[in-house]
Amino acid sequence: MTSPTSFNAFRIHNDADGYRSGIERISLDDLAPGEVVIRTVHSSVNYKDALAGTGQGKILRRFPLVGGIDVAGHVVASSDAKFREGDAVLVTGCGLSETRDGGYGEYARLESQWVIPLPQGLDFRESMILGTAGFTAALALYRMKDNRQVPELGPLAVTGATGGVGSLAVDIFSRAGYEVHAVSGKAEHADYLKAIGASVVLGRDALATTRPLESARFGGGLDNVGGNMLASLLAQTAPYGNVASAGLAATADLPTTVMPFIIRGVSLVGVASAGTARDIREAVWQHLASDWKPRHLDRICTREISLAQLPEVFETMLTGGSFGRTLVSL
Repeated sequence: MTSPTSFNAFRIHNDADGYRSGIERISLDDLAPGEVVIRTVHSSVNYKDALAGTGQGKILRRFPLVGGIDVAGHVVASSDAKFREGDAVLVTGCGLSETRDGGYGEYARLESQWVIPLPQGLDFRESMILGTAGFTAALALYRMKDNRQVPELGPLAVTGATGGVGSLAVDIFSRAGYEVHAVSGKAEHADYLKAIGASVVLGRDALATTRPLESARFGGGLDNVGGNMLASLLAQTAPYGNVASAGLAATADLPTTVMPFIIRGVSLVGVASAGTARDIREAVWQHLASDWKPRHLDRICTREISLAQLPEVFETMLTGGSFGRTLVSL
């Protein structure tokens, strides 16, 4: 393959001229080193991308960097014998748009240790509708099941259910055989949540309690919000259920007590998708391509955009307007 002399990328700077981002023409030599070069087909937009692209969160560890924590495409060059020209691959997290250049470019150069062959059962579009959001939701289920979570314990609650992680969690958990109760402050999207797998849609007031323990209502759940909502979910979880923490849309604080843990044996499970070990990463992607594959990806993908539209999407996401998943097409 003849390397491109230049290509478009959405690049983020922070220097004497301030914090800024936008589309630039760059070359492969401008990218962080790596053994695998791909021609990007799709990326996606996650909350972390919005924070990085606007500077509202301290995500990038060095500058300048190409944004985008997700990427999928065809290998065009590789110095690692495990990958050949034409292979279909993906990467999510693993330092993209944090310590190395990410997926918001027509080409990406990747460290082979994090490159995952596109699993049979997924195409590029599906893999990036999933992206970090779907991987995070599935990793939460993987960790909960590893700690003996079963449908018989009761329904799984999903907070922030209309967002990317939340929407995909509703679909994935339902596909895996669990009853799902979606928790959202956006009552106008109740029909959407039921269409993608929720048996019950609850308002935020369902998780408004401030008491250390309440009647057990859920078998466990996935929280994307933090704060009182996570504390309330813990207080309403059945004995030996698991609550996975994957986000802080409201706050990083957790005003709880030890009561759910020492009285009911509830487990609070952390979900950190970016640095997941490769063996677990591959296992989760295999589930996403088969028995946990969401049934409603086209419905969950609410927007498909170009690189030029990223700033608009970032603004919407950071002002609480996030709904479903946004796919980036290159």
